[in-house]
Amino acid sequence: MIEIRNLHKSFGAKHVLTGVNLRVEKGESMVVIGGSGSGKSVLLKHIIGILKPDEGNILIDDINITSLKENELYEVRKKFGMLFQMSALFDSMTVWENVGFSLLRHKKMNEKEIKSLAVEKLRLVGLAGVEDLMPSELSGGMKKRVGLARAIAHEPEILLYDEPTTGLDPIMADAINELIIEMKRRLSVTSIAITHDMSSAYKIADRIAVLYDGKIIETGTPDEIKNTKNPVVRQFITGSASGPIQIEGVQYERTFG
Repeated sequence: MIEIRNLHKSFGAKHVLTGVNLRVEKGESMVVIGGSGSGKSVLLKHIIGILKPDEGNILIDDINITSLKENELYEVRKKFGMLFQMSALFDSMTVWENVGFSLLRHKKMNEKEIKSLAVEKLRLVGLAGVEDLMPSELSGGMKKRVGLARAIAHEPEILLYDEPTTGLDPIMADAINELIIEMKRRLSVTSIAITHDMSSAYKIADRIAVLYDGKIIETGTPDEIKNTKNPVVRQFITGSASGPIQIEGVQYERTFG
């Protein structure tokens, strides 16, 4: 359903993506892991067409979106729903208005119909009776759920998750993971999540891709990634400061007394 071929992107002298290749099958849950600043969010923005690559192609259902005009790209984007890292709710809108925001643009529905659909999607993510609240009245976990309800409101074929568990305690993070799995089961969507949370990656992924030094250096099932012999991947998944991955701007000194 999604194929990325030799994707390159630089910002000035900084080369962020240096030849990314990745294929995501229809109905698959793909998780892309990598350190901070590795280019995960940049990759996600290319997939949805927010950024244009310097080189390479991105195919969505065999359509090369890198060569589309803006109005053509707009039609492809209708296939996508996205859960943003910090939920990205509009503070001045009620919960149901946030959930129904995209429906005002994509579908010819009146306010009553949009609110009814928003309430339905909120119940789907385990939130009943909150539709008239403001975002400021919600906890972090509830905001994530509202963001997910908004992402699925127009019944997309592809869901993108930008660090879905960031800022949540372990219990709430696991609840969001369960919700992501449930969305895949109920809606049969293709999913791509980016994260550095290995607990989340192992739980929600059919396959995991490791982004390092601008490239995908390994792809495999959660079990295959857990048992990898690649020293870079092993350092990342175990969270060790020692290994081939250098921590930028940090030097360690050992003192023996």
